[in-house]
Amino acid sequence: MLVLNLVLIGVVITLEPIPLTAFILVLASKGGVRKGAAFIFGWLVSLAIVIAFTVLVTGNKPPEPSTAPSLAALAVKLAIGVGLTLIAVRRYRKMNKPKPPKKTPKWQAHIDSMTPWYAIALGPLTQPWALIAAGVTVITGAKLASWQSYLALVLFCVIATSSFLAMEIYAGFRPEPAQQFLARLRHWIDTHTDQVIIIVSLILGFWLVGTSIYYIVT
Repeated sequence: MLVLNLVLIGVVITLEPIPLTAFILVLASKGGVRKGAAFIFGWLVSLAIVIAFTVLVTGNKPPEPSTAPSLAALAVKLAIGVGLTLIAVRRYRKMNKPKPPKKTPKWQAHIDSMTPWYAIALGPLTQPWALIAAGVTVITGAKLASWQSYLALVLFCVIATSSFLAMEIYAGFRPEPAQQFLARLRHWIDTHTDQVIIIVSLILGFWLVGTSIYYIVT
């Protein structure tokens, strides 16, 4: 169950439109491959810190079932699932309504002159922390007793970063086709952001709600 939960959460993280858009802009900018690598580094480091801190705080000793800490972790996971479901419903209701123009973030105006250090900081800043919190609740309730369980944590980090890694490798080896692909992908994301958020939020939201209720009841 640990692997399945982390894989599902990792897939949703890597498909989140907002971090994807930020990374596409970084990768398409001047010196984008170098800055993209810095972005990925910051993203992975922040994930590793959160996971290491979670394991350190829990002492790799998951709470006993039906105890207050166990029920608290399930309640947090349930709340995240409900929150994701509500986000999907809200997005669906607003999908066909006219949207006010959005202000361009200040960092985008200086993206070509962005330093790799700034790109490193941008990685954690664009993390979907609610989804990371869902991963933390899963790790909190797991006993890491074998190399397979630790491999699951590595797999979670890789899957959550997989879309960035794929684009980074493509841009590094095929720069010109990659720029065209990034432009098309950004246009697609801009026109399908609501649909993507609705789908991934509903899938993960229902999963978290269902598994949380199951464990609370049983």
